[in-house]
Amino acid sequence: MQIEVLSGLANVAAEEWNALVGDGSPFLEWGWLASLEEARCVAAETGWLPQHLVLRDGGRLVGACPLYVKGHSQGEFVFDHGWAEAAARGGIAYYPKLLVATPFTPATGVRFLAHPEWNRAAVIRALAGAVLEICDRQRFSSAHVNFCVADEVAALAALGYEERAGYQFQWINPGWRTFDDYLDAFRSKRRNQIKRERRELASQGITITTLSADEIPASLVEPMFRLYLHTVDKLYWGRQYLNLALFELLHRRWRERLCFVVARRGETIVGGTINVRKGDVLYGRYWGAFEDLRYLHFNVCYYAAIEFCLREGITRFEPGAGGEFKHLRGFDARPTTSMHHIADPRLARAVREYLAEERAAVTREIAWMGEQSAYK
Repeated sequence: MQIEVLSGLANVAAEEWNALVGDGSPFLEWGWLASLEEARCVAAETGWLPQHLVLRDGGRLVGACPLYVKGHSQGEFVFDHGWAEAAARGGIAYYPKLLVATPFTPATGVRFLAHPEWNRAAVIRALAGAVLEICDRQRFSSAHVNFCVADEVAALAALGYEERAGYQFQWINPGWRTFDDYLDAFRSKRRNQIKRERRELASQGITITTLSADEIPASLVEPMFRLYLHTVDKLYWGRQYLNLALFELLHRRWRERLCFVVARRGETIVGGTINVRKGDVLYGRYWGAFEDLRYLHFNVCYYAAIEFCLREGITRFEPGAGGEFKHLRGFDARPTTSMHHIADPRLARAVREYLAEERAAVTREIAWMGEQSAYK
């Protein structure tokens, strides 16, 4: 078996790459990763230099991982800015670093892809070992594998990576068939609040429609991009990672994965969100509003998406990072894991001690939120 480094996904056939992804995360698919590169959202000039690893056996692609040389820590959602500051105080150059992840996407999924006919454990060991070798040989400060899955966590731990725990709020359908079933699961106070939030929006003359795949017209792409920009401009921490070229590419080549929720007053768009759907999982991605309307965010981003899940038989909805207000609406805390290798022994020791304390705190927080569930 031989490992090669690719400077971009254009250097591998979409069918060959996607054969490794299979039923896995849509954000590992060629259509998402290659579109980010083609639109120049992911490139050396944006601090994301693609250096993807592919594992071949006799010319056949049997494994791969999306690998980037990062010049900053933006767009990762596993925050290591404090580590970078500590490194700077110790005279250690933290950037550039290596990152195995899907850009701008806080969603758990396989990070080391293996062909279904191949030994996955062997592929993980080969690729993860190659990442460490590159890190040491080229003197990168660190290597990070974000939002990875259980068998990768175990393999990386055996190679000396340190585990970082986190959590996200996710909606899981235990068997509900209608929105009323979902409402009936709440305590009366929270159930009545959700009903008020839905009535309030209707009283403002707002209608919400959900369009997916081929239902999405090309005319919606530019308005949805402007909604994304509006949120970026509105928030002081907002950063524009995406451009209109990416939105157009995704609509052209990845439309089967897209789900747009659009709020209108008459014919005028006032807000909306872009979701991604694959199999029985829906992922919330980008939201925006041209008007600050009370409860618009909750109705567009959560209630309409939950209705879509119930209608389509989708059992899990991951609305993205942050937002403890999601917990009040039936999104419970689910653990996430990332793995980290720090080259400098001094910084590695400090990070190791910090992560041990953080893991204990995260475990307590998840348990506490489970006891405080909004459901009966």
